[in-house]
Amino acid sequence: MNIGLPKEVKDNEYRVGLVPAGVHALGEDGHTVLVEKGAGLGSGFSDEEYAIAGAQIVESADDLFARSDMVVKVKEPIEEEYPRLREGQILSSYLHLAPLPELTEVLLVKKVIGVAYETIRNEGGSLPLLTPMSEVAGRMSITVGSHYLQKPEGGRGVLLGGAPGVRPAFVLIIGGGTVGINAAKMARGLGAQVCILDVEVDRLRVIDDLFLGQIETLISNTYNIAQLIKGADLVIGAVLIPGANTPKLITREMISSMQPGSVIVDVAVDQGGCCETTRPTTHSEPVYTVDGVVHYCVTNMPGAMPRTSTFALTNATVPYIRKIAGLGMKDAIRDNPLLKDGVNVYKGHVTFKPVADSQNLPYRDLDELL
Repeated sequence: MNIGLPKEVKDNEYRVGLVPAGVHALGEDGHTVLVEKGAGLGSGFSDEEYAIAGAQIVESADDLFARSDMVVKVKEPIEEEYPRLREGQILSSYLHLAPLPELTEVLLVKKVIGVAYETIRNEGGSLPLLTPMSEVAGRMSITVGSHYLQKPEGGRGVLLGGAPGVRPAFVLIIGGGTVGINAAKMARGLGAQVCILDVEVDRLRVIDDLFLGQIETLISNTYNIAQLIKGADLVIGAVLIPGANTPKLITREMISSMQPGSVIVDVAVDQGGCCETTRPTTHSEPVYTVDGVVHYCVTNMPGAMPRTSTFALTNATVPYIRKIAGLGMKDAIRDNPLLKDGVNVYKGHVTFKPVADSQNLPYRDLDELL
């Protein structure tokens, strides 16, 4: 199989879909890997390193897409990439289709096989390909939140850990999954007062044990969010319903009740965000202010830490890419039925129900199509 590794073109996206070691492994499997010139530079990998690993360096993205049976990306295609997609091509990346009807339509019209990293589950029910980026984004949420709490950045001028004789900042984390726990680790490590909200009591028990009771845990509901958000210096949106639009748990009224200069980092923005005032931003223009509250809603947060993120990403994705490339999509799913949830679109059909429901599109069971 010809496997293409294009350069990411999303705003300030420096990650790359494969490290040279992954290219080498695919070459050992008998595949041809095409790497667009300069694709790995943002993550610190030269064209020479890819060539030594066995890749063919391709001058243009148009040529790469045209020659590739499977395209391995990090982020979903953007408008300039749409014409390059072709029928039957396998596209593997984070797709986050639920809030992106235009991209969904393009993939359907082009009859692309869209494999979304964020919806593949393992035997334990967790999301092995989303987890590494959630870990990075969760940790980053505290560092960027702390930055924008600085007065010159529009924040309240509050130091997360406080100072002797001065209370620490209050960090409210909505969602106790991978993002929430990693955010809590960072915030607690910096000395902040931390509270995590989640809808599952059993999850809160796990979190309480993990942090030895040093952070507050509460059930997530409208009342608790509305009460706690008034005193929060930093709010982390860490809500996830895999593949579906994120519910708007933070209302505009709640935003209006917050202290001026407080900060919201909505990590859930990829799936639409958990705040009514959320709108996608970029690393070039990462923040905006609503009712005096600073909003950070960058859709590719880990792209700012590409070296760490690319290694974390490819450690998880390469085994799946090798299986799909080696067996083809149909046989790969037969060999590992859990891959089925990753196929969000298949040759003109929506095959992941949360995406179909989010956009009111017809749903087809992938088993019927295979």
